[in-house]
Amino acid sequence: MCNLNIYSQTLRIVFGFILISLVWLAPQIPALSPELVKFSSFGWLGIIPLISGIVAFCPIYAVLGVAQQCNKK
Repeated sequence: MCNLNIYSQTLRIVFGFILISLVWLAPQIPALSPELVKFSSFGWLGIIPLISGIVAFCPIYAVLGVAQQCNKK
């Protein structure tokens, strides 16, 4: 079962990787304030769109009844 098209999947996967990469990159950037570095741990929330994009299913779309043309057969 899928409810995401290829564009939504790609966008979610890229966004998930960007968020996850912030976990490692933000503490290494000296220009960032310590408060922003502290919030970089929220980058682990990128796992949610990453998994959603990989499996081509969004539970929120299912609840709201949003359907997109799937690319899987």
